[in-house]
Formats: sequence, C-alpha cells, structure tokens
Amino acid sequence: MQAQDLPTPVNRISCPKCGNDEEFIEIAENVILTTLYTQNQDGSFTPEEDDSQVLGALKLICAHCEADLSHFHSRFAEMLF
Repeated sequence: MQAQDLPTPVNRISCPKCGNDEEFIEIAENVILTTLYTQNQDGSFTPEEDDSQVLGALKLICAHCEADLSHFHSRFAEMLF
C-alpha cells in the first residue's frame, strides 16, 4: 500500500484562498521569552532552560499566500503532537 492509496483525513486544514494544506505559520503577539544561561569556563554561554509566556493573540497564517487562518487556530492547537 502506498501513501497515495490512504484516505485523506477530513480534518485537514486547507487555505481557502490558495489551497495550501501543508505549511502554516503561527504568530504569537506580546511574548515574554526567558532563558537561563550558564557561562562556561571559556566565556561562552550554554542555554539551560527556556520559558515563554504569550500575553497577546495567537494567529495562524498560510505560509504560501499569507492569508489569515486564525479561525482554524483551535483545530491547529488540538493537533500539535
């Protein structure tokens, strides 16, 4: 059985403007990024922990035509694994 022989899931997000169903961009507004660094003996730094806090809106954008697909964002978030 080949990949093209498998049924297409009905829950795939597809851009209504250009038909893209593969590449999307998530934009988070007003984000606080916090990174803990340890300084090494040679003076370089190594990141140890990262934390982020989103204070603003989350948007979903088509990576091909830049259409705003934010109305699909909750479905997108459900499918992040």
